[in-house]
Amino acid sequence: MEKCIVCKSEFVATGISTGYGLDNHGHKICFNCCGLLDSRNLSRMPKKDKYLLYFNGIEVTNWPGSLKIKPYCVNHGKHNIARTMTTVWFKFYGMRFIGKNYGDNSQILHVKKIA
Repeated sequence: MEKCIVCKSEFVATGISTGYGLDNHGHKICFNCCGLLDSRNLSRMPKKDKYLLYFNGIEVTNWPGSLKIKPYCVNHGKHNIARTMTTVWFKFYGMRFIGKNYGDNSQILHVKKIA
């Protein structure tokens, strides 16, 4: 059985998931470690960089859901191409972030650090 390169735990596959994600080097890591890696990357993110997370209508999360952040403000508006746009503001480790989700058929959140 394959194991997480970070914590050495075995992957728990489900009917819809492999039980692991890949880091930037293609190493397999468990979903809990994915949350820790996303948390670290977000907390170290320079102001001009962008990061992809997800917004499920309630919280900002990473793909496996092992990172969860409650937004402090959500605004639903219009977009000239995607028709709709949701803007989400949230704090993480004392830093402020803004995320934008475009259209009605996606949960992808384009995130930038704002302070």
